[in-house]
Amino acid sequence: MNFPAELKYTKDHEWVKIEGDHAIVGITSFAQRELGDIVYVDINTVGQEVKEGEVFGTVEAVKTVSDLFMPLTGTILEINPQLDASPELVNQDPYGDGWMVKVQLSGGVEGLLSADDYQALIGA
Repeated sequence: MNFPAELKYTKDHEWVKIEGDHAIVGITSFAQRELGDIVYVDINTVGQEVKEGEVFGTVEAVKTVSDLFMPLTGTILEINPQLDASPELVNQDPYGDGWMVKVQLSGGVEGLLSADDYQALIGA
């Protein structure tokens, strides 16, 4: 499994790439592997402020549906448009083309984990 050091992580298996006052959010390689083949991503929160820990969408795999938890507080600016037609991008490239949302930050970055802390959490 891959855990890029430049990203931050959560106990709920999301990753965050902070770029100034914006962030990109997705699920980790560990999460997508645990879920299995992703068949649908449902995010309908563009323009909404979502607080840290709140559900901002769901991801559906062949045998399960899992909530997506916002790792920080912010307004969702964009949903990855490729996921409608190609949800398998989450499995193929979770830290690249499989990103979920772009967010305008307003708080909550203090509780994020480093790559090392996240690996320790999942026992990798």
